[in-house]
Amino acid sequence: MKVTEHIAQSNGKTRFSFEILPPLKGQHVDSIFNNIDPLMEFKPPFIDVTYHREEYIYKELENGLLQKKVVKKRPGTVGICAAIQNKYNVDAIPHILCGGFTKEDTENFLIDLDFLGIDNVMALRGDAVKSETYFRPEKEGNHFASDLVEQISGLNSGNYLDEDLQNSSATDFCVGVAGYPEKHMEAPSLDSDIHFLKKKIKQGAEYIVTQMFFDNKKYFDFVAKCRKEGITVPIIPGLKPVATKRQLNLIPHRFKVDLPDDLIMSVVKCKNNQEVRQVGIEWCIAQSKELIKAKVPFVHYYSMGKSDNIRTIASEVF
Repeated sequence: MKVTEHIAQSNGKTRFSFEILPPLKGQHVDSIFNNIDPLMEFKPPFIDVTYHREEYIYKELENGLLQKKVVKKRPGTVGICAAIQNKYNVDAIPHILCGGFTKEDTENFLIDLDFLGIDNVMALRGDAVKSETYFRPEKEGNHFASDLVEQISGLNSGNYLDEDLQNSSATDFCVGVAGYPEKHMEAPSLDSDIHFLKKKIKQGAEYIVTQMFFDNKKYFDFVAKCRKEGITVPIIPGLKPVATKRQLNLIPHRFKVDLPDDLIMSVVKCKNNQEVRQVGIEWCIAQSKELIKAKVPFVHYYSMGKSDNIRTIASEVF
């Protein structure tokens, strides 16, 4: 079922959803199930599965030369989505990226998803690989998320890259895209970021999931700006509980989001990460309750492969 259909059937009730990471290469799929199982009591209609593109490392050879080697530390997004739908009978939503894909790769990826009965995809540009300062698309790939959305929408209309195909069948994906209440790290301003978000909606995106935020006012202001610009699709808030002191520096650096002073000082005063975890849970519970009171369609949690704190939060608010 499409995300938009889940929202329509909820009749205004806020529902629970979450995102998982594929396990590191070499780990069993049970490592995923062990984190999903404790969250199924909250009846998530869908689970997002991130995609991690190939990266490059340089290995020094005996002769002193460097060998470029392709590595992929978290494979398996498509297989995990199929396993989730089979085991739990809920919708799995794979992330699909511009980075690392040609348009032909993207089309083949979407065909596989369609054959598996997957109804939703999250279309993202993706980040630059560690060896690059700025994002660089594949030579024959999509440059921006809006281009990716356009390709998916084209396939939904039966338009394949090979124009000579006869009797081609259309897909029917519901396309989600990312929104950034504090703007994308590369955007010059929030207004310009919303301008390009509107372009993704125009190309066919049907819902938005936000980057994590820790101040609900930033989400509410973002939604108000989007509505003012004529963006009417559902905007799902994404939350992540702080769990370690290290995240005080890591989250702002990696995700370019601000942490409220009250949250920072509460974490600073903690004696250990167990206390930090409790602070993060309580902060996220308060955020969740306020968002539910505002009748958001879903509260979407970034689990980062750990479900224990998400379960504690969900137990309090769902």
